[in-house]
Amino acid sequence: MRTFLSDRGRVGRAIGWLLLVAAVVGTLLLGTSPSPYAVERPGPVYDVLGKTEVNGKAVPLIEIPSQTTYPTTGVLDMLTVYQDGSPQNTVSWIELAGSWFDPSRAAIPLDELYPPGQTEDQSNAESAIDMTNSQQAATAAALTELKIAYTAKVVVAEVIKGTPAAGRLKAGDELVSVNGEEVTGLTMLQHAVQTNGVSKPLELVIRRNGTLKTLEITPAINPDSKKPAVGVYTGSTFTFPFDVKIQLQDVGGPSAGMMLALGIYDKLTPGALAGRAHIAGTGTIDPDGAVGPIGGIRQKMYGARNAGATWFLAPESNCNEVTGHIPSGLTVFSVKTLDDSLADVRVIAAGGDTSKLATCSRP
Repeated sequence: MRTFLSDRGRVGRAIGWLLLVAAVVGTLLLGTSPSPYAVERPGPVYDVLGKTEVNGKAVPLIEIPSQTTYPTTGVLDMLTVYQDGSPQNTVSWIELAGSWFDPSRAAIPLDELYPPGQTEDQSNAESAIDMTNSQQAATAAALTELKIAYTAKVVVAEVIKGTPAAGRLKAGDELVSVNGEEVTGLTMLQHAVQTNGVSKPLELVIRRNGTLKTLEITPAINPDSKKPAVGVYTGSTFTFPFDVKIQLQDVGGPSAGMMLALGIYDKLTPGALAGRAHIAGTGTIDPDGAVGPIGGIRQKMYGARNAGATWFLAPESNCNEVTGHIPSGLTVFSVKTLDDSLADVRVIAAGGDTSKLATCSRP
């Protein structure tokens, strides 16, 4: 009887070990399997008033060779976000788990970052175009603020298949007016399309090969943004009175626009705009100075804090992501326009009363 019980005990222990090993192996297999997420984390920080490295050489991030420029002080940081993971290079569940316990990281579903069928290379190419357009818009916004004249055109960069614009608009078409209003920028165009809605045709005047043409196109709901759209990617072509060189390597996206505009403005005006302050910020910019929302703002706030910034300018339209997520040691102000940003920087630089500046909890 004792021998029988002892044998049963040994068998039970063996089964227990087998189950434990199976559980560990299963956990490891699951943990190292691909996840349908990407992880966003703080990326490099660049002072738009300082220098950066291009092809191994230190160069001014903003350079305006043919114009009189003025000394700057302080720091105006633009932020970036690293993204780990893509449809072709997924992160594992184990790699993903760290983002759940680190407030500076975020797990984002891949299908929110990549439209169906889009590859990582295609996304990177689109991001590079966004950066080029952002640099042009930042220059335009700064010159608009300084009342320096330039010419601009909004053109169709690409027509999306299966949308209302397919077969009607072509790449290279200049968008002259929409519903009788002159097209002055992307924000104005988007607002006009969305205001028009999907229940009636939109009247577009375009210039194609030098000839004006009037089209009627009825917008449809964009499945990604859930807003009315005609189905084109647009870009702006500018003719500036002088060259503004923005030198950045391997940085994409449109979110540096506002800080680049501040840097250009500072270099072209007497006096040091930032004083001795260390200020960071983010936001898209339009030629008319409107500041728009960006992605990854939580990661950018942590990147700013880690780089030593004590002040942060955030788009008002990102306030829902800012509130409750500001890292300690960082004070965040909300801005809607380049004018707002300039006013805030001047108050901070002068050591003025910042309690009256707009925040995400105080308009």
